[in-house]
Amino acid sequence: MSATTDRRERIVLFGGSFDPIHCAHLRLAQAALAYDQIDQVQFIPAGQPWQRAKLKASPTHRAAMVALAIQDESRFCLNPIEIEREGETYTIDTLHALPKGPAYFWLLGADQLENFCSWNQWEAIAQTVTFLVACRPQHQLTVPRPLQSLIDQGLARVETLPFEAMSTSATHVREQLAQGLAANDDVCPTVLNYINKHHLYQHTV
Repeated sequence: MSATTDRRERIVLFGGSFDPIHCAHLRLAQAALAYDQIDQVQFIPAGQPWQRAKLKASPTHRAAMVALAIQDESRFCLNPIEIEREGETYTIDTLHALPKGPAYFWLLGADQLENFCSWNQWEAIAQTVTFLVACRPQHQLTVPRPLQSLIDQGLARVETLPFEAMSTSATHVREQLAQGLAANDDVCPTVLNYINKHHLYQHTV
């Protein structure tokens, strides 16, 4: 059997609220797709993240917007695993439910890495996936000391994703839309059409 057919599939897991999905999400996913023989990027919209307030758009709307945004890239995939699961969203539950076999990478920003050790069962998460970390505006890439200890023991891996940090955020997009301003530079046309059709984010940020 050839080395090519022997190689484990390499999948990047991109979790987030995607409330709504915007251009920085897509640029980040493209950067991940270009990283070290990655085969697929799976977008995983959160159901109800346990560390966040209730999201503005429903899980159904957020998943639909992701599907529209990624439809032209065959190696992008919508994974609805978290929105189909009832209750608060925990990353460790998602990882346990994924098929065995592929090598999984968890994509996150430097700001998320800073508070990673507050995640539920963070040690188990760190020993299940390789972290692929991208820079975020005003956040240096700093590994928390407890996570660094696992890395030093060979029990966890953190890799840096080459990515030019972007300032676009879902909060900014919602603010623009709530004020009746155009968000054409931040949201792809199909998603913007969906937002307008369903009257999302018009009265709240």
